[in-house]
Amino acid sequence: MNAIKLAGILCIAAGVAGLLYGSFSYTKDTEVIKLGPVELSVKEKETVNVPMWVGVGAIVVGGALLLAGAKKS
Repeated sequence: MNAIKLAGILCIAAGVAGLLYGSFSYTKDTEVIKLGPVELSVKEKETVNVPMWVGVGAIVVGGALLLAGAKKS
């Protein structure tokens, strides 16, 4: 399997995951106060929404890469 086909498969998988889940979240540590040896930090939960057009676009690009990889072989 060449690199173009692998990239196509990864794009399709990412596009499908984006369409199925729609968003993902992560935790970010933020330093609030630092007074000498004492530090206070806050963990913030951030959510990123994945637009539908990004998922569909990734699937289309992945399909095009698979077709390009098949023609090259």
